[in-house]
Amino acid sequence: MQAPPKPDMGAAMPRDIITRRALIAASPLLAAPALAQAPFPNRPIRLVVGFTPGGATDISARAFAPKMSEVLGQPVIVENRPGAGSNLATEIVARSPADGYTILLATLGALVISPMVMRLPIDPARDLVPISIAVDLFNILTVPAERPWRTAADIIAAARARPGELSWGHSGIGSAPQLAGLLFAKMAGIETIEVSYRGGGLVATDMISGRLDYGFPTSPSVMTHIESGKLRGLAVPTLQRSRLLPNIPTVAETGLPGFNVPSWYAVVAPRGTPEPAVERMAHAMRIALEDRDVIGILNRNGLEAMPSTPAAFAAAWAAERSKWEPIIRESGIKIE
Repeated sequence: MQAPPKPDMGAAMPRDIITRRALIAASPLLAAPALAQAPFPNRPIRLVVGFTPGGATDISARAFAPKMSEVLGQPVIVENRPGAGSNLATEIVARSPADGYTILLATLGALVISPMVMRLPIDPARDLVPISIAVDLFNILTVPAERPWRTAADIIAAARARPGELSWGHSGIGSAPQLAGLLFAKMAGIETIEVSYRGGGLVATDMISGRLDYGFPTSPSVMTHIESGKLRGLAVPTLQRSRLLPNIPTVAETGLPGFNVPSWYAVVAPRGTPEPAVERMAHAMRIALEDRDVIGILNRNGLEAMPSTPAAFAAAWAAERSKWEPIIRESGIKIE
């Protein structure tokens, strides 16, 4: 029996075979746009916090992250990366892929103050983009309960009587608590011992034990300890009293006229993050920060919800840089 003739490979192939093969070969290229246009987010988002658990930034993030998760339909996972007054976390996020899946809850100190007082491997204003301000907070001039001091003037008098002996702590280099402490010492003309920690919770612990004489920790770090009587809150470092603690006077009222160190936390993303992702997260944050339960958690810890648009946050960020630059320059504060 004669074998069937072999097909001529050079001959034209049937159109349907060519079409099928062409589609198979092109299928990865055809699928790429569909994958690139997948709605944001389609996987978990990492919310980096630059301090240890228990401090104000950590409490803030864990208050609104669950509600953000509900709105976005993907988990928003809080990740603590303490170190260098949150500058480590700032660098980690600035160097992360600009895809919207790594964001940072940053302090005003990390975004504005740190670049002015120390050399950093990144520039927050250049390497990060604004999403939304998250919360407004205040620091509290705080002392251990067994210390006799009742006003800012009392601490100043004690420090002048014992030069170089009183110690105070803060939550990291470039943080608002550190700036408050440095300006307090400079304006009062006192010599003290500065101690840096990796989070506000650690400052409160050492203050309760008596290892520190005073500090300007964030309100969430010390509110419960002040209420329990373990610590005493003497004053807030802003020009106006806090709405949440109206009975605590300002430092300006009780020892240093004009003393003012405000603070807020905000969410930022790496430069180049797509605008739709930024807008989506800003929308989710607004809904989360307007939620009654979230507001309740924040208020109980001395924090106030402060959602904003990316544009409003950008304007506030620029305004703080303009305000603090001459203050830092005139004060001569530098951190090596």
